Amino acid sequence: MPRRQLGRHMRELRTGIGYTIATAAELVQWSPAMLQRVEKGQVDKVRDVDVRELCRIYDASPTVAEALIGLARQASAKEWWHAYGDLIPENFDVYVGLETAAKLLTVYQSELVPGLFQIPEYARSLIRTGRPRDSATEVDRRVQLRVKRQAMVARSVAPVRIDGVFHESVLRRMIGSTTIMAAQLSALAEASTKPNVNLRILPFAAGYPTGAQIGPFTVLEFGADSKGIPVEPPVVYMEGFTGALYLEKPGTVQQYGEAYEALKSAALGEQESRKMFRDLAKEYGRDR
Repeated sequence: MPRRQLGRHMRELRTGIGYTIATAAELVQWSPAMLQRVEKGQVDKVRDVDVRELCRIYDASPTVAEALIGLARQASAKEWWHAYGDLIPENFDVYVGLETAAKLLTVYQSELVPGLFQIPEYARSLIRTGRPRDSATEVDRRVQLRVKRQAMVARSVAPVRIDGVFHESVLRRMIGSTTIMAAQLSALAEASTKPNVNLRILPFAAGYPTGAQIGPFTVLEFGADSKGIPVEPPVVYMEGFTGALYLEKPGTVQQYGEAYEALKSAALGEQESRKMFRDLAKEYGRDR
């Protein structure tokens, strides 16, 4: 996954500055085939000096250059713990780049409304709590970035598909105020009406459908080519307090897929879930 992310960012930098593969390869003194393999994530090891030179040619910022060098150093990892701020600058969001490339997100959430569905007030409350020393301007910037990500769900052309199961605790946990929660749950109800979004609620009464405790996770899939072969292997993502875990071993991905199916089978149906979103939104509204 780090290797493919490195290639994806390299390709975006090159096309952003208007260079062809041939032009960029000549500038870095590579063959076009070599640069193409790097951009496709097919090279096991890319030297720091080569990444730095490509970043210079593409006029990348020092933060981006440092982040891409960090990705290159971990290029062959199959199970990767990304400690925030370790090798890769903390303000470089590895996950968002991966999320943007995905065609299908399978999401289980037991703690919070996922960022792709957070209304600005809900996001602002979380960011203020988690980053109390940030200025109001910085908080606003982070909120805007989170909301901007949501365009991939709402866009009219090829929106990302989302299949999600939210534990009932996500809806009951107070974030900000009853007013914010009422608006957030109403927004979830509305989002669940989109043809590319399937949201279900796992009620407390369902217990542990997996037979064991399981935390929030997302499985990202990237579509297939004309022959039905996956463009990239699927990745399981789990966010932690000090870092994030990325898993792509086929057996591991399959286990999480099976766990998700167990959670989904025990969850309420789509219409029942939408009704519960709306009923709880009304409850929060009455509590104001």
